[in-house]
Amino acid sequence: MKITGNQLKTSIAIVLKGYPRLSETFIAQEILSLEKGGLSVIIISLRKPTDPHTHPVHEKIKAPVLYLPEYLFKEPIRVLRSWWQVRSNPRYQSARRIWLRHLIRDFSPNRVRRWGQALVLAAEFSKEIGHIYAHFLHTPASVAHYTSMLTGHTWSVSSHAKDIWLTPNWEKTEKLESCSWSVTCTNYGYRHLNDLVPGKTHLSYHGLDTKQLSLINYSNILRHSDQGNLLRLLSVGRAVKKKGFSVLLEALSKIPKNINWHWTHIGGGSELEKLRKLSSKLGLTEKITWKGAQSQKGVFDAYENSDLFIMPSIIATDGDRDGLPNVLMEAASKKVCCIATDLPGITEFIRHDYTGWIVPSKNSRELTRSIIRLSQDPAKRVRLAESAHKLLVRHFSHAENVQYIIELLKSDLDTNEDVIQDSI
Repeated sequence: MKITGNQLKTSIAIVLKGYPRLSETFIAQEILSLEKGGLSVIIISLRKPTDPHTHPVHEKIKAPVLYLPEYLFKEPIRVLRSWWQVRSNPRYQSARRIWLRHLIRDFSPNRVRRWGQALVLAAEFSKEIGHIYAHFLHTPASVAHYTSMLTGHTWSVSSHAKDIWLTPNWEKTEKLESCSWSVTCTNYGYRHLNDLVPGKTHLSYHGLDTKQLSLINYSNILRHSDQGNLLRLLSVGRAVKKKGFSVLLEALSKIPKNINWHWTHIGGGSELEKLRKLSSKLGLTEKITWKGAQSQKGVFDAYENSDLFIMPSIIATDGDRDGLPNVLMEAASKKVCCIATDLPGITEFIRHDYTGWIVPSKNSRELTRSIIRLSQDPAKRVRLAESAHKLLVRHFSHAENVQYIIELLKSDLDTNEDVIQDSI
């Protein structure tokens, strides 16, 4: 799919690892806001979607989508045609030298793939786009970076969690020095990136669209004040190691029998089968519902029918970790009391005994105690949930945070006006 036409010469090309994705509602929310803010957007996806369905927000987005070849050998003619077109560009040789230097440091199929995808993007979109904006500092930023070198367009990047902590420092530094600006969604990540390259990174929380929040009635929480009633526990997140769900299962197995509880998990993920087996080993099969990936409506319905939301995030052995999971803000929007771990990004929103309950990461015993304590104190759950909701509305408004990104992108479009005329 090749997009042409003068009307797209001031478009933002947003480079994503995949689109649409159920686990990246925050990106779709941002894209929709960019369109509402008057920006023309083209979505560049490094691979085709794999989720069984989409969220309603995806249906509202008008941007066309270009799918780059996920595996270069599957579209050899397209890749070769792009290389043939781009190789005559005066910028090609210098960009190729930099890529080869990267390839020596990271000799992998992934590095080759990103270069090939950048060739295709440069060949097919260089005259239409006004600025390149990548979500995630690892592979999407690599494609954006190489495309920028090939075309001369400015580029920027939004960093999140895994991409910050698993990308080598040399690569992060080079990308940050090359891009016009970057944003990240936690103060924790901001401090790290700013230490690498001072002055390039801005803090911008994803937030939620607080204008559309619907409040639940206090009685929905209070009606479970008697231990004889069912305590409904909920977690939403992909079944991957950094989410810490194995720790939560250990904690659930230690809850006294006099507390009637049921835990629901929403999300897919590579560790799902392992977690199912662990829950069976711990004798929890009848106490757990595994719902898999759900639509946004399904997720929000689950919030409204829960008494405690639990996010047991950990730092995985490879260094992967959460930033500030949007699901915590979603739970707060429905006034569900949250228990979470003490990872730095999380504590920017969940503040112990003020907007939620914080437990040490990987500490199943303390997690059990916290669940028991809050199960027995519905008034505290109400107070914590109310405080979290107020903090969300006052300081984590999506509209305010995304406006800053809109202004940065518009500034880059103005900067690139002359570059576009001289591109391939």
